[in-house]
Amino acid sequence: MSRARVAKERLEKKGVLFLAIYLETENSSVVFLSEGEDRLGTLAVSMPQEEKMVGPPLSSVLLGDRNATIARILAERLAQTMNKIALVSVFTKTVDDREAAPILLKLVRKITEREAVEP
Repeated sequence: MSRARVAKERLEKKGVLFLAIYLETENSSVVFLSEGEDRLGTLAVSMPQEEKMVGPPLSSVLLGDRNATIARILAERLAQTMNKIALVSVFTKTVDDREAAPILLKLVRKITEREAVEP
């Protein structure tokens, strides 16, 4: 992979717009997930776990705390799926993590499967 792959996706649920921007490089995947408009939110990082490694996933919240749980979960899933370092930013205004989680997971799945678009 010589250049970064960039993809954008949007999903509307119950009148609320959710946005995603995905950036993939040779050794990393970065996803920005937000409600309403593109914004930086709680930022989590995760490393893919070795197959034989036992214990909790390797992840940490780098910035923020409002959406810490869902940001870590999505970073861990992305790292395992893509087998790369993953950074995930989650910003929500009116929707809590419990309600946002399935929507954001669907967005991550859609965006990682899409072809690259112009930034």
